[in-house]
Amino acid sequence: MTFAHPYWLVGAAVAVAAFAWFYRLFERRREAQALAYSNLPFALGAMQPSRLPGIAMMVLWLVGIATLALSLAGPHFIARVPAKDTTVVLCIDTSGSMSAQDIAPTRWEAARAAARSFIDSVPQGTRVGLVTFSSGANIIQAPTDDLDAARDALDRIPLPNGATAIGDALETAASQMPGKGRRAIVLMTDGVNNRGSDPLEVSRQLGTQGFVISTVGIGTNSGATIPGTEESAELDEQSLRTIASNGSGVYAAAQDAASLAAIFRKLALDTVWEKRRIDGSFPFALGGGLLIVATFLAGLGTGKIP
Repeated sequence: MTFAHPYWLVGAAVAVAAFAWFYRLFERRREAQALAYSNLPFALGAMQPSRLPGIAMMVLWLVGIATLALSLAGPHFIARVPAKDTTVVLCIDTSGSMSAQDIAPTRWEAARAAARSFIDSVPQGTRVGLVTFSSGANIIQAPTDDLDAARDALDRIPLPNGATAIGDALETAASQMPGKGRRAIVLMTDGVNNRGSDPLEVSRQLGTQGFVISTVGIGTNSGATIPGTEESAELDEQSLRTIASNGSGVYAAAQDAASLAAIFRKLALDTVWEKRRIDGSFPFALGGGLLIVATFLAGLGTGKIP
């Protein structure tokens, strides 16, 4: 929490201290009056049970005054709020290497589950699209704010087959984006680009146009091969880092299904939600004022009004 007018904090401390002194003085005078008109044993016995309510009343007064005074200091909080006009396209690799089983049950199944985690983590109103790519890129779902439709599109992801056209996927995703607003691409792949456009050049161009590109590498990179072949299913992490850097995004690697889902949930927070400074002056003033009024009414009913 930060304060726009921190010098008011001194005023808040003075106000709380002054009221505490005044309240305690009132309590002592009330006790003195009780002693003046009662015999000592009876007065002491009568006052002892009332100390706890009196202390509680004083604490409520102090909290209310402190909260009200703090509102003058202009408190601000950093909170995550949904980014406005956000469009995200998930690019999912469906090349032959996605059938590798180093991530159970397969990389392809883990990718679909992770994409679902992403959609489940975005706020309502976010437009989500889905592009798959192997030897070419295919639009599975144009960006939509109907998140149920986006989830249904996951069932249309084709089975693993073919080469890896990362650059084509980026171009296709960008073509589905509006001309303004927050535009993000989340690319997930397990291989090396070997078809179509150069992804490094495409990512540089998209980065200059304001697109945010985050990349996720999937696979153990420990000698995995495409089932039924001797072809390597390893990952080009350096290129994915460069693509993310060109698009002012982040790169993350996943070596199991759980970490892949966690990465996608975090990307949903970082991509679709944004940090914003929230002015807490009014909530503080309202809360402090209501507490003071409530304490006053309680004190009025119990005869403990300073």
